[in-house]
Amino acid sequence: MDVIPAIDLLEGHCVRLYQGDYDRSQVFSENPADVAKQWVDEGANRLHIVDLDGAKAGKVVNLKAIEAIAHAVSVPIEIGGGLRDRTSVQQIFNLGIQWAILGTIAVEQPQLVQELCQEFPEQIIIGIDARNGRVATRGWLETSEVLATQLSVQMQELGAAAIIYTDIHRDGTLRGPNLEALRELAAAISIPIIASGGVSSLTDLLSLLALESQGVNGVIVGRALYTGDILLKEALRAIGPGRIQDIPPNLGFSSFA
Repeated sequence: MDVIPAIDLLEGHCVRLYQGDYDRSQVFSENPADVAKQWVDEGANRLHIVDLDGAKAGKVVNLKAIEAIAHAVSVPIEIGGGLRDRTSVQQIFNLGIQWAILGTIAVEQPQLVQELCQEFPEQIIIGIDARNGRVATRGWLETSEVLATQLSVQMQELGAAAIIYTDIHRDGTLRGPNLEALRELAAAISIPIIASGGVSSLTDLLSLLALESQGVNGVIVGRALYTGDILLKEALRAIGPGRIQDIPPNLGFSSFA
């Protein structure tokens, strides 16, 4: 399972919000590119970036910080926040970003999502941010009447490469992932699911392994990495490629020992 460090950008800084509240942000670094390099140096093979200002404004805002991160590391990057038209999506792909995460337009402009999935196959991920099972939009400032599972099925049919599912009430709270919601989502679709929100410990990460066979093949970790509650190297050893439980024991007589 992929362990994907999150880098949230607000006014050019690396921050974390509490339950998506812009007024409850904590700055962890004034140089997001340095943060990106740190995670890659510790073993990350993928990064998750959110342009928080962009999510609010409806367009890419932290372009300089995104470009600096793209130049600083060589691992694949996924970016969301404010990508609500073709120009914005093309803009980030021009920087060498591998995946665009679409959120608000998945609800408001599904036809555009379909067109983007066709134009950029396997590069469009749908970010579904749910509050009490219903999809939030516009930087989590509004909550729609659309059910998360309903939208996931629709986006799969339109050609989305994967779904990132975030439980807003758990994001930034270190209360653990919403396993029940993830299990329900996995039962409804067959494309990969990346879990997000609330991961606080190695125990939380290990709990997600039970859902791996159902299609949950990645987890985004944010605040817990920045507070030190989770060490990235330990997380990768616990659930990442070549994780400890996948290594056969040396019993003294194995031809593979």
